Amino acid sequence: MIRQLILSYVLLVAVALAAFTVPVAFTLTAQLREDTEESVHREAETMALLLAAGDRPSRQALTTLARAYRDQTPGVADVLSADGGAVPPLPLPDGSADAAFTRALNGGVTTSWGPAEALGGADGLVTTVPAVADDGRTVGAVRISYPTADLNSRLWRIWGFRTILALGVLAIAAAIGAMFARRLTRPLRQLNDMASKFGDGDLTARSPVTGPPETQTLANTLNTGAERLDVLLRAQRIFIADASHQLRTPLTALRLSLDNIADGVDDDFVREDVDQATGEVVRMSRLVNGLLALARAEARTSAAEPVAVRDLIAERLDVWRAAGDERGVRFTAGPVDERLRVLASPGHLEQVLDNVLSNALEVSPDGAAVTVRAVQDGEVVLLEVLDEGPGMTEAERARAFDRFWRGQGLTGRGGSGLGLSIVKQLVTDDGGSAALADAPGRGLCVRISLRQAAPRSGG
Repeated sequence: MIRQLILSYVLLVAVALAAFTVPVAFTLTAQLREDTEESVHREAETMALLLAAGDRPSRQALTTLARAYRDQTPGVADVLSADGGAVPPLPLPDGSADAAFTRALNGGVTTSWGPAEALGGADGLVTTVPAVADDGRTVGAVRISYPTADLNSRLWRIWGFRTILALGVLAIAAAIGAMFARRLTRPLRQLNDMASKFGDGDLTARSPVTGPPETQTLANTLNTGAERLDVLLRAQRIFIADASHQLRTPLTALRLSLDNIADGVDDDFVREDVDQATGEVVRMSRLVNGLLALARAEARTSAAEPVAVRDLIAERLDVWRAAGDERGVRFTAGPVDERLRVLASPGHLEQVLDNVLSNALEVSPDGAAVTVRAVQDGEVVLLEVLDEGPGMTEAERARAFDRFWRGQGLTGRGGSGLGLSIVKQLVTDDGGSAALADAPGRGLCVRISLRQAAPRSGG
């Protein structure tokens, strides 16, 4: 936008300069040519009057004037009598038979600009006039050839000076335009900075109310919207915290009560009913925990930070190895560059790996392996979790990220159907993506794409 404003301003100044400078330059050019043409024509008329007088003193004056004109000016004066001969003691002019002399001897006047024979082919102004006696007879003709090199030099100086002046004015206009453009767009840049911080999760970002009335109104509107959104998200976080406490406490108490009932009942049918009720309470607890996790993910307010991928993978695998050892499921990591870092909000990537590893453990048969690997792919980092479970069909993979959808053998009978939904929400919030594919051989590959962060200096 700054560039467009500067170009528009410079273009406006250029049009103004062209509108005022070019016509003046053309006028000066025309005026100089007219003055030169008038001066040469006047001198030719003076010599023609002396030639037309016909007396001896006039002829002597003409001879003196013609020779002085040739010697003291850059021009050349030629005189031709009516019979085509020279006017003694002046020599016969070169090109005495040309069209201009012929026309002058017939009473016509000729003025031309261009190469002149009397000037050795150099550019000049050539004026030819007749010498008419008192009785109306044409007694001869006078031709003056005047070089235009000096005139052309003056014209070049006129145009060159105005060109340099115009370029200087345009340069100053560009500098002034840049200054005013930056000043005019400063409120917009401040609004853009606020929007960028706001998009990164900084809800405290506000824009200064400066600039013209339109940008002030926009800044006030955005600041007011940010305040309201901050209040709403704070209220949502408070609700999540309260709901977490209020929902988990009665479910825990209900499960303890069912366990006590099961311990004091000898009837197998009643015990079976109590076990079913306990299972439903456990499933409801998982569902509540999943909904709360999803709500927290949707209420993300923290900005993404660089996370060391190899350290995070090692940490989460250490946590899950104990659960895997109970069923003989091995958790392994492929080679990961220690300099590899991704952008993720605090706690997001840990929760993503926990959800994916939990699903992989549920679907993995005893003695299977779950492998985690990370590779750089251009400007993103691909984090992959591969299991050796039953895998998924293409139709199942298309619905796997839907909320509450549970595939056969994906999340188990006690699952809530929210694990992959939470994964997708967290990854998307951090500017990445999540997808499912077939693992080599058998099983499922959960592929997570994350933005790469700059490596640590000296790492």
